[in-house]
Amino acid sequence: METTKLPPTSPSSPTTGFSVPSAEKVDGFPRRSMRRARQRRSHSSSQFRYQSSQVELTPLPLLKDAPVAELHDLFCKKLQQCCVLFDFLDCVADLKGKEIKRAALNELVESVATSRGVLIEPLYPEAIKMISVNIFRTLPPSENPEFDPEEDEPTLEASWPHLQLVYEFFLRFLESPDFQPSMAKRYVDQKFVLQLLELFDSEDPREREYLKTILHRVYGKLLGLRAYIRKQINNIFLRFIYETEHFNGVAELLEILGRCVSSCITHSLPSMGCRHSSSVRSIHVTDWFSLGERSMHTLEQFFLFLVQGTESGIIRGLLKYWPKTCTQKEVMFLGEIEEILDVIEPSQFIRVQEPLFKQIAACISSPHFQVAERALYFWNNEYILSLIEENCQVILPLVFATLYRVSKEHWNQTIVSLIYNVLKTFMEMNSKLFDDLTATYKVEKQKLNFTQLSTVFLFC
Repeated sequence: METTKLPPTSPSSPTTGFSVPSAEKVDGFPRRSMRRARQRRSHSSSQFRYQSSQVELTPLPLLKDAPVAELHDLFCKKLQQCCVLFDFLDCVADLKGKEIKRAALNELVESVATSRGVLIEPLYPEAIKMISVNIFRTLPPSENPEFDPEEDEPTLEASWPHLQLVYEFFLRFLESPDFQPSMAKRYVDQKFVLQLLELFDSEDPREREYLKTILHRVYGKLLGLRAYIRKQINNIFLRFIYETEHFNGVAELLEILGRCVSSCITHSLPSMGCRHSSSVRSIHVTDWFSLGERSMHTLEQFFLFLVQGTESGIIRGLLKYWPKTCTQKEVMFLGEIEEILDVIEPSQFIRVQEPLFKQIAACISSPHFQVAERALYFWNNEYILSLIEENCQVILPLVFATLYRVSKEHWNQTIVSLIYNVLKTFMEMNSKLFDDLTATYKVEKQKLNFTQLSTVFLFC
């Protein structure tokens, strides 16, 4: 496999550094053939994009050596040369052509990034055509129908040595000081944006990272496409929730919305934030389960940033749909609540402290040690601890009986040690209340024991 040497990336370029994913499916491709293809080798977009009649590429003069009068013509020829696609699933096929295209792409990236006056009007259609030919393709069906972008190993794009350079060129093209939105909007239109958004379903995290940065630049540069981008993102969310229940780029699209809202608020345009919020109105708390931890956290932070004072509402929503049988989701919910409590105002905390600490007490008594441990970690957070101390009179009675009982009964010694630390903290906060609750608990315990003994003797 060839190695690629990239030019220095711009500060805004996404971080790269894996291997590659994607694939393309041709309409009418026989199912039997597809099964045989799966057996031969893993899916990749390159497998479906291979051209049987390849154009023979010949090296062109270097852009840096070209006379000024010939620079634009040579730039255009290199763009056309880079429209040729290669089969990267065959490591030894067309090595000469692949290297010529790679070198040409490197030159184009460097030229757009460092030279002024290169981007003139006749080059815009050629540049967008080259980008479109290389990046737009039908993504393949996943080998793993239950693929989770946060947990599973992705299928990487075999043509990434070229595809990465195309994305880098596109990014530098949009960020160039010579970029003229009035010219670009003729070619980067609604159809182009729609195809760009569909690529967010790629399994390759490197590709989604580039797409996220590029779409954000398009949103910032081409004002006429903003409403359309928001509408199509909303459609993707609706399709994800009510039809497919699967889209690899949900987290990235939520991040883009978050950036857009942040920019609007920074520029004192709160009304624009409301427009963006409509793009996620369809995602309710009941749907957060299917988003995954990263997407769920991104959505939660989006709402927190969009409207101050929503923390208590989000906590109430999480409590309402608390998972009953999945300990992994309980741990995730506890983590999300801690994130919210880190930024909550004391007045908002007071609104939810009773139902919240009733649920935390239930988690502490969980036989699953990870759930109990995660709940007890709340007392390690200094800000949350200060909120608990301010409201000790309300919170301590809610959790005391659970803490005292579990400290005597729990099978895991780590949990027992954590509970003793919490009890010690409460005793230091309010010793009188602690002593009163201890005495009350012992009396109630004796009554309960007497009742149980009476019942036993009654039936003997």
